[in-house]
Amino acid sequence: MSTSAPAAEAKPQTLDELMLAMDVVDTLRHQDNLVSRELDESRREAELIERLRTIYKGQGIEVSDEVLKQGVQAIREERFVYVPPKPGIGTSLAKVWIARRKVGKVAGAAAVALGLGTGGWWFGVEQPRQAEIARIESLYTKTLPASLTQAHRDAMVEARQDQAKTRIDQLLTDGRVAVQRRDEATAKKIILDLENMRATLVRAYQLRIVSRPNESSAVWRVPRGNTNARNYYAIVEAVDANGRVLTLPIRSEEDTQSADVTKFGVRVPQATFDAIAADKREDGIVQRNIIGEKKRGDLDISYSVPVMGGFITKW
Repeated sequence: MSTSAPAAEAKPQTLDELMLAMDVVDTLRHQDNLVSRELDESRREAELIERLRTIYKGQGIEVSDEVLKQGVQAIREERFVYVPPKPGIGTSLAKVWIARRKVGKVAGAAAVALGLGTGGWWFGVEQPRQAEIARIESLYTKTLPASLTQAHRDAMVEARQDQAKTRIDQLLTDGRVAVQRRDEATAKKIILDLENMRATLVRAYQLRIVSRPNESSAVWRVPRGNTNARNYYAIVEAVDANGRVLTLPIRSEEDTQSADVTKFGVRVPQATFDAIAADKREDGIVQRNIIGEKKRGDLDISYSVPVMGGFITKW
């Protein structure tokens, strides 16, 4: 009983044979006319193999029939041909992964631009705005109230007259109202008034009529509104206990302007003016030269002669 011979075991291809088969396929692809003519027509495969052999011999390459057959079969089966994958989520993710560096650079640049834009807005607009809001809030809740309270306390410590104390308390009340209304200018002015009031309270001096040679001890002026009248003034200076002449802020009744001066005129009745003039004519010196005294703790001067309640700074 006969049996068929066992099939010969396929011999593995070497790397050289595989590379040569791929080259055959590449040659077939570049020979488009040859492929279309030989494969599309019903000619024998042997003729195509012979043609390929001739091509390789012309290049000095010896190719076996087996390798040529494999190349022809591969071109028919479209092996070694790149087929683009079908569209899908996997393909899209793969493309993103391949382009990750480019996408990363663009995203990074966008993030940097966004960061710079956000940072610029924050440091250039929002942060200054919030700082100003915080400053204003602190101004009306801490700074001005604290300054107002301190100025009131300092002035009240020096006040000895009830009249002075009443005026100081009224300034405090007015200042608090200004703070509640968020009227910064008025609040600061009231604080300054309290500080000036304290400075006035701590001063102590005598008003002494100027009695030096070639200097006026009394003058008269014609008021602007009445040319037929005269206003009379005693020219005085404030001298402290150590004999120093003080500089005082004086508001002139002629032009309503205030000035810091060492000499000023106190308006007096004509009788007082005449008495001063007569005193000086006797020997060139005013003997009764003290006309008032300002004590520490008092706001106003206590006069020893009649006065009219006005001042001048120029004559």
